[in-house]
Amino acid sequence: MNRKSIIGIQQVGIGVKNLLEAWKWYRNHFGMDIRIFEDEATAELMLPYTGGEPRMRHAALALNLQGGGGFEIWQYKGRTPMAPAFEVQIGDLGIFAVKVKSKDIDDSYKELQQKGAEILGGIHIDPCGKKHFFVRDPFNNIFEVTEGNSWFYNDKKHGGGTSGAIIGASNIERARKLYSGVLGYDKVVYDKEGVFKDLSEIPGGNSTVRRVLLAHSEKRFGGFSKVFGESEIELVQVLDRKPELIFKNRLWGDLGFIHLCFDIQNMLALKEECDEKGFPFTVDSATKDPNTFDMGEAAGHFSYIEDPDGTLIEFVETHRIPVLKKLGWYINLRKRDPKKNLPNWLLKALRFNRFKG
Repeated sequence: MNRKSIIGIQQVGIGVKNLLEAWKWYRNHFGMDIRIFEDEATAELMLPYTGGEPRMRHAALALNLQGGGGFEIWQYKGRTPMAPAFEVQIGDLGIFAVKVKSKDIDDSYKELQQKGAEILGGIHIDPCGKKHFFVRDPFNNIFEVTEGNSWFYNDKKHGGGTSGAIIGASNIERARKLYSGVLGYDKVVYDKEGVFKDLSEIPGGNSTVRRVLLAHSEKRFGGFSKVFGESEIELVQVLDRKPELIFKNRLWGDLGFIHLCFDIQNMLALKEECDEKGFPFTVDSATKDPNTFDMGEAAGHFSYIEDPDGTLIEFVETHRIPVLKKLGWYINLRKRDPKKNLPNWLLKALRFNRFKG
């Protein structure tokens, strides 16, 4: 395999004060109940983003098996994570909101409302005619619930996991060199400019903005692609104010959306492409171990790049994850054809790792 392959959005990183409290909320409201890994360790390789010091952390990767990417819930140990010093608004530079998908927008709205979630206004229609709404978690993170059309497992939940993100950009054409050129979001679903009614009830939603919704024209394949499913990136450029950097004067792992992570194959080919296109790796686990990096219950090769505004994008080439840890049953992806999807029965076996905290 001589070219890189984007399998899908593996997860979004969420910095929190209390991992177990946050995970319980995400399990109850977004169905994030499959434990892929949970680990306490020192983040030794993230020095460019952790103030030049190794930092202890407690992290867990949770998945909704119905489909979509997961949440990497991330908590500092021995350091109090910082919140932004200002109200984050749409168009600010970084990940403003995470998209989570729904089987039925009206059902999702009612269920989240019944569970007491803070819903920001009502159900609206986006520029391509689809229903969506916004909800804020108790930790001040905003999620956009959108119509989903790719599902893996029927778990009788109203929705699935991560299906994309809203990312602020200072220059959308420049940002697309990464999101369209490297990450494969080459299909423009819409490109609109103005003040939008469907954004009016979120912070900064009455600003004049340019919105570009991007999808991938190529079908994702390999590994967990059937679980991750389709995804989209919405780039938002604010036109009537100067945007703030969401992580200004803060560290990776502080409160909020800390990165967007893609599951990939062929890290070496990806590194070459990123170098050629002006997005060099800023972190690469191969500098510590060229074979595989142990992440507790899972292992792989990970790296980071920055988009043109400094938003962190993570890549993970997964080598091993647990299916049934108690019995020592792990998936070794290095022994499999990277072009082939994992079989359904094996993916469905991940349900035995349910988190019930």
